[in-house]
Amino acid sequence: MTSIPLFITGDHPCSYLDGESARSAFVHPAFRMTPSIYAELLKHGFRRSGNDVYAPHCTQCSACLSARIPVARFTPDRRQKRCLKKNAETRVVIKPAVFEQAHYDMYLRYQNSRHLDGTMAHASPEEYIDFLGNTWCDTIFAEFSIAGEPAAIAIIDRFAEAWSAVYTFFDPKFADFSPGVYAVLWQIEEARRQQREFLYLGYWIRNCRKMAYKSNYQPLQLHIGQEWREFSSLSAATP
Repeated sequence: MTSIPLFITGDHPCSYLDGESARSAFVHPAFRMTPSIYAELLKHGFRRSGNDVYAPHCTQCSACLSARIPVARFTPDRRQKRCLKKNAETRVVIKPAVFEQAHYDMYLRYQNSRHLDGTMAHASPEEYIDFLGNTWCDTIFAEFSIAGEPAAIAIIDRFAEAWSAVYTFFDPKFADFSPGVYAVLWQIEEARRQQREFLYLGYWIRNCRKMAYKSNYQPLQLHIGQEWREFSSLSAATP
């Protein structure tokens, strides 16, 4: 067993739910993180942002639930099938998780189109790559191209048993191709092809539109009370 030191942040305004406060449990930065340790932490509801590994640790709220897809059982719905058809000519190239000016420029266009009020809308090159990359994990940038032009980037952490979808951004001019949806569908299929068991999607939050979309991918499993439960088996009330 490995002892992992954690520290708890103070309360701060929640980024997802208006009027709520939040706090997180972070793995101490002095701890030597490895891919195998992080793969185990994923199973217990942790995520990473750059080199930082954290999990929600709120006192009054448990709305943030880690979500994953058992990829072998996934079947696209009608809307997702339409997305796959629309992207039949979309091409994907796997690139290392390093800074590229074209990717950074696309990231800023995406942030200023979709998240203008967010903290990353004016991110510096250093802030951009520090957020998406890291120094200890097998991370890739999947570059999606439409008509020969880079259209989207999916940042993915790869492990022996699973993939973790870290973040996706795209050029707003390709929004009609639903590149965010296609990126998830591609990751599901590629993880299945490479015989991974799960694709981790980050946190699902019922009352936050930008996080609740993950329930569109079924079957979905949520980490609740130290166990993984099927989304379809949950009651209408948030656990």
